[in-house]
Amino acid sequence: MSGAEAVTEDGRRRAGRLRYRHEIPARTGVIGVWPGWLPPAVRARSVELGMVSPWQHQVQAAESLWAGRHVVLSTGTASGKTLAYLLPVLAATNGGQRIGPQDAPDQQFRGPGELLRPRRPHTALYLAPTKALAHDQLRVWSAFDLAGTAATLDGDTEQPDRHWARDYASYILTNPDMLHRSVLPQHQRWASFFRSLRFVVIDESHHYRGVFGAHVSAVIRRLRRVAALYGSEPTFALASATSAEPGASASALTGIDQADLVVVGEDTSARGAVEMLLWEPVGSPDDEAAWWLASLVDSGRQTIAFVSSRKAAERVAVQAAGMVTSGARVESYRGGYLAEGRRRLERALQTGTLAGVAATNALELGVDISGMDAVVISGVPATRAALWQQAGRAGRHGGSAQVVLIGRRQPLDAYFFDHPETLLSAPVESTVLHPDNPYVLGPHLAAAAQEAPLTEGDERFFGATSPALVDRLVGQDVVRRRAGGCYWTRTERAVDSIDLRSAGGASVDIVEVGTGRVLGHVDAAAADSTVHPGATYLHAGDNYLVEALDLELSEALVRAARPHYYTQPLVDAGVRIVSTRQSRTLGSGSLHLGTVDVTTQVTAYLRRDDLTGHVWDQTALDLPERTLRTQAVWCTLDPGALSMRLDPGQLAGGAHGIEHTAISLLPMFAPCDRWDVGGASDGRHPDTKAVTVFVHDGQAGGAGFAERGFDSAEAWLAATLQRLESCECDLGCPSCVVSPTCGTANQVLDKQAAMTLLQKFCL
Repeated sequence: MSGAEAVTEDGRRRAGRLRYRHEIPARTGVIGVWPGWLPPAVRARSVELGMVSPWQHQVQAAESLWAGRHVVLSTGTASGKTLAYLLPVLAATNGGQRIGPQDAPDQQFRGPGELLRPRRPHTALYLAPTKALAHDQLRVWSAFDLAGTAATLDGDTEQPDRHWARDYASYILTNPDMLHRSVLPQHQRWASFFRSLRFVVIDESHHYRGVFGAHVSAVIRRLRRVAALYGSEPTFALASATSAEPGASASALTGIDQADLVVVGEDTSARGAVEMLLWEPVGSPDDEAAWWLASLVDSGRQTIAFVSSRKAAERVAVQAAGMVTSGARVESYRGGYLAEGRRRLERALQTGTLAGVAATNALELGVDISGMDAVVISGVPATRAALWQQAGRAGRHGGSAQVVLIGRRQPLDAYFFDHPETLLSAPVESTVLHPDNPYVLGPHLAAAAQEAPLTEGDERFFGATSPALVDRLVGQDVVRRRAGGCYWTRTERAVDSIDLRSAGGASVDIVEVGTGRVLGHVDAAAADSTVHPGATYLHAGDNYLVEALDLELSEALVRAARPHYYTQPLVDAGVRIVSTRQSRTLGSGSLHLGTVDVTTQVTAYLRRDDLTGHVWDQTALDLPERTLRTQAVWCTLDPGALSMRLDPGQLAGGAHGIEHTAISLLPMFAPCDRWDVGGASDGRHPDTKAVTVFVHDGQAGGAGFAERGFDSAEAWLAATLQRLESCECDLGCPSCVVSPTCGTANQVLDKQAAMTLLQKFCL
């Protein structure tokens, strides 16, 4: 009996159906030989911890790193990437290899045959996108119990511990935000650490994409530059999920020439069999996830259920705990918890005392939860990389495992459930990021100027576009050019104006009325639609109402409340074509890529019933119009090319339907989330005089997703047409053209006209 049959034949079968069963067979591993340079103590401790022999890909990566070659390790989840980069780090930081005078110019050399040790052992830096991952890596390091000292450095680290890490730790585990805001601006205090820096580990490197990836890329370039100031050229190790073009992605992220990167992509580890089920619910996917979580836990399987939001994680955990009959413990795990609470849950999962957990993607990135038997995923993740990261939490001991993927009523999920081989057999996407985005790189060049004057030689770190950006900064009087280079001359810190998570300027503080407590932050560009007056706001599972939004002070005032509704902003949007970079014929129409100005204005909001979604009322707002200059892909069609006449309303409704469905399906072809891009459409756009559908990057300067859409437009639009034609509805539904985030509340939508127009693009 299969895992699905064992669970669902207990008399509590849910309303749903199994759409597809995918079997991943077990695989035997290829064993390698421990490196000869590995200290005996490290090898002995590895064996004691159960790692009797390394896998071949681990040896290949470790040997390359020890030889000073930069490595990108792109193998599957649970393939042992940690040990691959930890072996050279452990060897180097536990006393360091002996070095000669050319390696230690600041020390007295006593004779031609004499070798010295550095005053401080070699150091290493580890960067992770989440605190949980860094703390998990510290746990792995601590298990070796060797002389080398390690410490985490993040927002939870107390000041005395920060000072200790800076002065004594040989292995520091941190994140790009802390490196950006704290370490690099104060690099003089970290001189001893940088002088001895030998390795930099960038874990889960595929996570750095889009504008966030461009920011992190700039931070890594600043890191390389600061290290060079102290005479070190660290070797980089990038650990990534299996992805397309890992070498090119790693080069874009670090600025290291692709020819200097060793790509280790063949996974030689052993793996247990995995049964993957695609499950289509009738009702709420999260309700179904709660039932699966409870059922799998009751059957003796330790299980993680991944859901899309913090609120959903709490709700699913409560539902599942109420359904469990075995008395097993089920809790939620999400961002927003205090550090102590996160560590407690992680320990409980690792020891097995916590049988089930409902989690956001905070647990997706690398926390080594051993012994997980099953994973439930509510909704198809935006990228295949994220899907396999979540699915990979199961079966880490090499035993068989089960993954249940529950579909949502959205075009992307519906398409994949109709074509499961497209989801499960296609290669993982390549990472998309534009490190030369001027809206991102410019401010980081200013930050670099404050760290040390910019010179012509810095082009090797920041790329060929950086000199022109420096000239622009000089012209704006942001930096000043003097004999020794370009200097930062202001009193404030340059890094304080840079938010790695946004290119939209200073963030807006969300402040609780009465206590003055800052609950969170939101990008300035998104504040109008998320924290406008009257908006509902969710934080850490609690509901708030926004009383006021002060854009000059960059703060929104909120008060705790329990409304029985949620709000949806209404947005007036328009697109003006600034320039066209590329064009080509697309069926009977044409396709274009270029720069656009997107103007948006939140004009009102709807109150919708929390249970039914029905509209209660509409309230007008007086908020400013905003303009975003970004990159877009757009398709145009002369209505005269149609064999049947469509009136203006049908043309507008058809273009609008294409916009919604195409945006929903773009993650099939570009590694983006739905909210990374936006769109606009017009039955007769003033710039093109034709039916026009725009899909644009959601960040200033662009993030690379529109360009990827341009490159794959034929397949992308063919999939869009196929989704519309295969959907069983007549007028449109959430599985095809209806979007829950539509700025006009899905007004003027015409599914039939959308299909008629798309057929002309897909000739």
